Amino acid sequence: MKVGYIGLGIMGRPCVLNLLKAGHQVAVWARSRERAEDLLRAGASWADSPAALAGQVELLITNVSDTADVEQVLLGEEGAVHGAGAGLVCADMSTIAPNGARRIAEKLASFGVDFLDCPVSGGEVGAVNGMLTIMVGGKAEALERARPALQAMGQTITHIGASGAGQVAKACNQIAVGVGVAAVAEIMKLAQACNVDPAPVRAALLGGFAQSKVLDIHGQRMIDDNYAPGFKAKLHAKDMRIVLETAREQGIRLPEAERVSGLIDQLVAEGEGELDSSAIARLIWRQN
Repeated sequence: MKVGYIGLGIMGRPCVLNLLKAGHQVAVWARSRERAEDLLRAGASWADSPAALAGQVELLITNVSDTADVEQVLLGEEGAVHGAGAGLVCADMSTIAPNGARRIAEKLASFGVDFLDCPVSGGEVGAVNGMLTIMVGGKAEALERARPALQAMGQTITHIGASGAGQVAKACNQIAVGVGVAAVAEIMKLAQACNVDPAPVRAALLGGFAQSKVLDIHGQRMIDDNYAPGFKAKLHAKDMRIVLETAREQGIRLPEAERVSGLIDQLVAEGEGELDSSAIARLIWRQN
């Protein structure tokens, strides 16, 4: 496919490389061309604006920070919509509010452009290995048109439902990850309080019903006290705000999500927002 990609960060760069490896023609845009130089050397081409990028591709993928960024690159003055050809599919792999995804889908539809909200799970490792889990909201037909490219980046691609449904699934994922990290931190805390080495405790639990990727990956981070980011705390904080905002819109409370959101917000407030969000373990360990 002819694919455009906007958002060349921790997740975007390896996704572009995997698209190239799979034989797709990839064009990219970023606010600074310097950010794309290594990708250009790998075979990607450059577009001078989102609109110019949209005019030369069948599928345009965005992977940026928040709702406002997605709206800017797709609908702004030089946004993709102004260069979009007939049949363009825009697939947004960012994590944004479900209502934001629905709003963007409606605006793009008025220009004849299909929009898929395609948030992902799997972190940097999943992106590098092309093993992301991709949760899709939008038209099933648009997903099938985008699928050949998505398969170069993800192992599991699930159509959740209509526009915004992919973002609802991602919000659910962020609850599971955040609460899971807090639970693993408490496991480590209890083991240490009892003068038991948490490393073999983790190893034992990985063989039983408590096994999870959170315990596997983030449990090891805690043992090593190594919080180099796979997923930055400041981004997880944003995602948890989306979770709680969505819950309020539905008239429900999510007490555990609220607690974890508070811990991640505290981590960011203490100047550690660039660390992996699993660094909330440090806060939990300091609590009595």
